[in-house]
Amino acid sequence: MSEPDLVAMAALLEASGQYRVLRKLGERPVLPVPEGEKVRVGLFVDVETTGLDTRRDEIIELAMIPFRYGLDGRVYEVMDPFHGYRQPARPIPAEITALTGIDDAMVEGQDIDPEAVAAFAAPAALVIAHNASFDRRLLERFSPVFQTKPWACSMSQIDWKSEGHEGVKLAYLAAGAGFFYDRHRATSDCAAAIELLARDLPKSGQPALARLLEQARTSSWRIWAENSPFAMKDKLKARGYRWSGDDAVPSRCWYVDVAEADKDAELLFLRQEIYGGDIDPLIRKIDAYDRFSDRC
Repeated sequence: MSEPDLVAMAALLEASGQYRVLRKLGERPVLPVPEGEKVRVGLFVDVETTGLDTRRDEIIELAMIPFRYGLDGRVYEVMDPFHGYRQPARPIPAEITALTGIDDAMVEGQDIDPEAVAAFAAPAALVIAHNASFDRRLLERFSPVFQTKPWACSMSQIDWKSEGHEGVKLAYLAAGAGFFYDRHRATSDCAAAIELLARDLPKSGQPALARLLEQARTSSWRIWAENSPFAMKDKLKARGYRWSGDDAVPSRCWYVDVAEADKDAELLFLRQEIYGGDIDPLIRKIDAYDRFSDRC
C-alpha cells in the first residue's frame, strides 16, 4: 500500500472520532532561521545504565543529540547524534536487559571515549535530559565537561499535567502528542524528547522548549529545616519538604526548593510554625549550573 493511501486511511480514521492514530516519529525538517535571530546549540542526552544508583552503577549506552534553537524556544535544526556502547565492569543485570534490550554481547569490547564526549558536548549552551537528576550525576562522573554546563530537565521543569498530559514519562508524552518511537534506546529517547520540546504545548500554545528555558533561567532557593522538632515532620512533609539521606550535606534533615518570590514566605513559615521563634535556617541559591547535581 502506498504512502498516500496510508495517510488517507489515517485521516479517515481520525475524522471518524472513533480512533486515535499514532504516527512513527520521523526526521524533523530543518527550518530557516529568521534574519538577525540569535541561535544557540542545545544538547539532549540520555544514558542507559546497569541500575539506578548514580554513585555505583555504570553507563552502558550514551546518546547525545545537538539541536539549534532560538532564544524564544523555537527549534530550527536537529543535528547528527553521538552514540556509543560501553562494557561495564560487571555483567548487565537481567532486569536491565529486559528493560532496554541491551545485553552483554552488545557491549562486549565496547568503550566510550570521555575526550570524544567532551569535544562533542563543548558547543552546547544548555544540556537537557528527561530526568536530569539521574543523567547529570552519572555524566558528571564520566566527564568533567558536564559540570561546566547549565542543565534543564524536560520531565520536571514543564508542567505537563496542566497541559493535558496524563503522565510525565516520555512514552506517555509521545503518545499524547500523537507519535511513537523505539523506547528505551538512548538515541530514540533523545529524538522523541526533542520532538516534544519543538512542539507547542496543547493548552497554552507556548513552545515547550520556551517553557523549559524559562524554568532553566530562573534561580531557586534550597532551605533546610535542620534540627526541626520530630513532631513537625508530617507538617514539613505535607508542605513539600524532602528528607536528605546520610550522603547529603547537611545530612538527615528536611529541605525544600522554592522560587525566589517564595523564599521569604517559606522562612516565615519555618519561624512561626516549625521552630516557634526567630531562627536563621541554612539556605542556598541554586541555578542551572548546579541544579540536579550532587552539589545541591
